[in-house]
Amino acid sequence: MALTRLWLIRHGESLGNVAATRAEEAGAEAIDLDLRDADVPLSPTGEEQARALGGWMREHRGEIGEFWVSPYLRARQTLALSLEDGPPRSSTLVDERLRDRELGILDLLTWQGVQQRHPEEAARRRRLGKYYHRPPGGESWADVALRLRSFLHDALDRPADTAVVVAHDAVVMLLVAVLLPLTEAELLDFASTRTVRNASVTELVRTDSGWRVEQFSAVDHLEREGADVTVHSGDDDDQPR
Repeated sequence: MALTRLWLIRHGESLGNVAATRAEEAGAEAIDLDLRDADVPLSPTGEEQARALGGWMREHRGEIGEFWVSPYLRARQTLALSLEDGPPRSSTLVDERLRDRELGILDLLTWQGVQQRHPEEAARRRRLGKYYHRPPGGESWADVALRLRSFLHDALDRPADTAVVVAHDAVVMLLVAVLLPLTEAELLDFASTRTVRNASVTELVRTDSGWRVEQFSAVDHLEREGADVTVHSGDDDDQPR
């Protein structure tokens, strides 16, 4: 059996999202957050979004064969809160390849902070472009795509034919890019007009001619439950997510 339908869910709003947005709005160079990225929890709004996601989970419970989740706390919290009365833990697999993009020396810096503290990296990013720029100690988008190809090699041949992935905005965007598939130019064009909103659902379906996107970053389930809709893209490249 091969996977034929995949739902990609971004975690709910995190304390890191809130801190990064606050820092950007204040024109600060650094983000005030005393946690490693893997341990950043959901904000109160993010918890509300995760519980609202539970309505979508209940609607699709009979269709979902398996759950895959990033090991980062905010993703695991999102899945757990959305499944408070849901399926057993045995159907949930934690995979480190679904973790957020690692930013290395740019971690916890705003874009202004990058330009002030590491002007050489700001120049390298402008020269190499978003897709291939790898900050020292961190990952490029291309690096993330490589580990996601490894993940998909395993996930697409699992016994279930449908699955949910709960992860991060860069992971959602790059899984779409790998599955469609998109070239670097096509991905950057796609991402320039789209953002992955917190607790949103992106649905992909496998057809005889390949994968297609049925919906991207849908949040109608949040609106139905009265939960706030948030974006927090953080320049979608140089912020914690």
